[in-house]
Amino acid sequence: MVSQKIVLTFPKTLVEQPITYEVIKKYDLTLNILKAQIRPDEEGVLVIEISGDEKDCEAATIYLTDLGVRVEPVERDIRRDEERCVHCSACIAHCPTKALYIADRKSMKVEFDKGKCILCEACISVCPVNAMSVEF
Repeated sequence: MVSQKIVLTFPKTLVEQPITYEVIKKYDLTLNILKAQIRPDEEGVLVIEISGDEKDCEAATIYLTDLGVRVEPVERDIRRDEERCVHCSACIAHCPTKALYIADRKSMKVEFDKGKCILCEACISVCPVNAMSVEF
């Protein structure tokens, strides 16, 4: 079983087709949509986490590429500078997936669960000390 985050870029001619459904059905994969920007008559972008058997993931990638979908690994990540973070919690209200949260109300330390992060970058603009950044 493998799990990877990838970016799918759909040409505008494919955005209204059930491609993700076909990938799930044909290749027995689990897809978790992390970020989506899909509009009729425009190029579409999906950031997904894909999980399943390695050979099925590879076959699905070939299927998508053959359709004209650009498939790229996620080459960026959100990083928190632990030395800069003052645990002000300004980022928590802006995190849609609760990747940033307070686990212990006594210490009020902000925790960061990278596994829940969908790379929306909302935390970056609201951090008053610039502790959050994009890492390529």
